[in-house]
Amino acid sequence: MENILVSIDFDGSEKLLMEKAFQFGKAFNSKIWLVHIAAPDPDFIGLDVGPQYIRDSRAEELRAEHKQLQKFADQLTQKGVKAEGLLVQGATIEMVMKEAKKLKVDLIMAGHHKHNFLYKAFVGSVSSSIIEESKIPVLIVPIV
Repeated sequence: MENILVSIDFDGSEKLLMEKAFQFGKAFNSKIWLVHIAAPDPDFIGLDVGPQYIRDSRAEELRAEHKQLQKFADQLTQKGVKAEGLLVQGATIEMVMKEAKKLKVDLIMAGHHKHNFLYKAFVGSVSSSIIEESKIPVLIVPIV
């Protein structure tokens, strides 16, 4: 297993996902690709981008997320596992699949939060969608 993609959501599950990524990376001598899919720019989805301060705020948010990804990758590297962080904008499931193919990953790792029926009915689950779409093995890490 050469490459493992770990989908990072910045929802509080990062510590557990990082630990699992480290364990797999170490055991299989794999490179860990920490990937965060950020929401697309408003103009990409047909909305006006708004005033400059809105664009500046969004740019700062993306810089902070990228910096955090790099911090996570550095922590793994310091522990002896090759790692790199990628921040990509777009539709979550589509971009995870696209990046997985581009990076030639052997495993996709994602966290899963337990949600109630209404949440599942209206929003769905990223982890469930990844399982349905992927032709690459998927490891779902339960987040409690």
